[in-house]
Amino acid sequence: MTASDSIVIIPTYNEKENIENIIRAVFGLEKPFHILVIEDGSPDGTAAIVKELQKEFPEQLFMIERTGKLGLGTAYITGFKWAVEHKYDYIFEMDADFSHNPNDLPRLYSACADERFDLAIGSRYVSGVNVVNWPMGRVLMSYFASKYVRLITGVKIHDTTAGFKCYRRRVLETINLNDIRFKGYAFQIEMKYTTYKCGFKIKEVPVIFINRELGTSKMSGGIFSEAMFGVIRLRWDGWFKKYPKPAN
Repeated sequence: MTASDSIVIIPTYNEKENIENIIRAVFGLEKPFHILVIEDGSPDGTAAIVKELQKEFPEQLFMIERTGKLGLGTAYITGFKWAVEHKYDYIFEMDADFSHNPNDLPRLYSACADERFDLAIGSRYVSGVNVVNWPMGRVLMSYFASKYVRLITGVKIHDTTAGFKCYRRRVLETINLNDIRFKGYAFQIEMKYTTYKCGFKIKEVPVIFINRELGTSKMSGGIFSEAMFGVIRLRWDGWFKKYPKPAN
């Protein structure tokens, strides 16, 4: 068995073009990682590809199959609970489409394991704008959405909508995951805001985000609208809600 203290959670919906390559890329890293795929009933056969790979990687590759497309946030919450239950120390979020470079996983890991940060964020905007092959309109929408979130919430994070992250287990044990309300990309903002309000240490690690080459993007204007209006509610809650604090 290839033991690991780290699990990479990859939500999938219609990712047959990417899923095998991303799994092999992660398993090809020098540091061993395990992978948990949260598969939302893809009609394109994504689950069948993962099941075939599980024969090759029976103790490293895991999958939870769900019926229907239930949302990014609920996929990660399902994965977080599974990872905490199985006692992984470092729990990652990553997309299946290579927009997040697997070679950056060890850098996020080091920020948490060696530098002792509680949350490491693969940040597109901490050192300029590091986005490749996105239309300019989408770049501007994403960049200014993060600026807006930072302004409204007061969270000192440059890339508030980033989906490439590493959590130490104690963060996910402290946060009441059942209280996380957003299901779309506002989920990413809510998790960072909650982590910040709980008093955990956060580091942004600069990465280059490359738009997917294969498959279809799940991003839409409605997703950004949810994020834009959701942060007002988060800020309101932040004035009155009592957030749990990390155990020493």
